[in-house]
Amino acid sequence: MTPGITARLQRIGTDGRYVVVPMDHGITIGAVKGLKDIESTIDAVTRGGADSVLTQKGVARRVHGNKNGAGYIAHLNGSTTIGPDANDKRPTGSVKAALRAGADAVSFHINVGSNHERKQIEGLGRLTDQAANYGLPVLAMAYARGPDIQGDDPEALGHAVRLAEELGADLIKTGYSGDAESFEHVCESTSRPVLIAGGSPDGDLESLRAVRGAMDAGGAGVSMGRTIFQHDDPERMARAVALVVHEDLGAAEALERAEL
Repeated sequence: MTPGITARLQRIGTDGRYVVVPMDHGITIGAVKGLKDIESTIDAVTRGGADSVLTQKGVARRVHGNKNGAGYIAHLNGSTTIGPDANDKRPTGSVKAALRAGADAVSFHINVGSNHERKQIEGLGRLTDQAANYGLPVLAMAYARGPDIQGDDPEALGHAVRLAEELGADLIKTGYSGDAESFEHVCESTSRPVLIAGGSPDGDLESLRAVRGAMDAGGAGVSMGRTIFQHDDPERMARAVALVVHEDLGAAEALERAEL
């Protein structure tokens, strides 16, 4: 790992642990709650303790000035839920565009097991090569998604995270397998830090229990979007997640400390 990648990883995390709040959903599902006034949301989640936020490059001008010193990640592919295939993520930017947007890292989504896996493997492989030339970390969003795959299957998730490392990713986001015991296999499948996605919110306590389970299994944090930015109090929910990730609190205690 180059000094540049090491330095920039420190900008998007804290002591090797990460609370990333992705807000690239405007492409996928539109300007939903939390994204219309994205400036206020970014201010809230970073005041709450998010280490970094993530958007598509076109929103970068709305990020800087509102992130309270947190890091910034530019996401470089996407699709919509109203198009013919939401799994068909297509490139939306480049490493140079991300640098022009002030990014500390870039991210790329790959659906392992989908009909679009081959193109996405090629895309992630190219991106990690290009990013390495600039000392820019790559967060791979590596999901197990396809017609014959259960998205919480630990074997499939383990395959996805290993694939991401093999292609050169520095950080890897994936789904949660549902419990700490099975998620250990996922974390052990790669030497890279593993972050869990939030998915559709299931309630504050259940969301935090998933974070606690992932950390107990050897995870390095979260890349959690709607669970935080669509919360009625994004600042306090970000704080609760950060308390679990960075201070090793249990789910219930984190809720109490965050006053949720």
